[in-house]
Amino acid sequence: MIGLLQRVVHASVHVDRQKIAHIDQGLLVLIGVEQNDTPEKAERLLERLLKYRVFADDIDKMNLSLKDINGGLLLVPQFTLAADTNRGLRPSFTAAAAPDLGLELFDHICSQAKQQHTTVATGLFGADMQVSLTNDGPVTFWLQV
Repeated sequence: MIGLLQRVVHASVHVDRQKIAHIDQGLLVLIGVEQNDTPEKAERLLERLLKYRVFADDIDKMNLSLKDINGGLLLVPQFTLAADTNRGLRPSFTAAAAPDLGLELFDHICSQAKQQHTTVATGLFGADMQVSLTNDGPVTFWLQV
């Protein structure tokens, strides 16, 4: 399971010109699900997202987590993260999970996040989304479990 996390000042998701999700300071995380992913992998990724220390402390070191700052968490499904780009001029998606597994695991990580964190917003699986963000730093990390 892949999480591309971006530290943001704010972020939002629109579908059909309607805002469906928004956070202020926190993390926007694009979620990619691969064929062999499991609910346990989703839970491990969520644990890392909530505890990953990417926010500055009083001496400007990345020592604080999303939980420490009580920031927002915006989870957005993005199957293209599982693309194989090693050959040719067109990505291959053979490693990506089938849509039913992708939906199941995206829903799982979202429901677990809502149980464990106060401010959680989500994109819409399978939708054509427009994602806007103001990246803070910029700070962006690729997490894979």
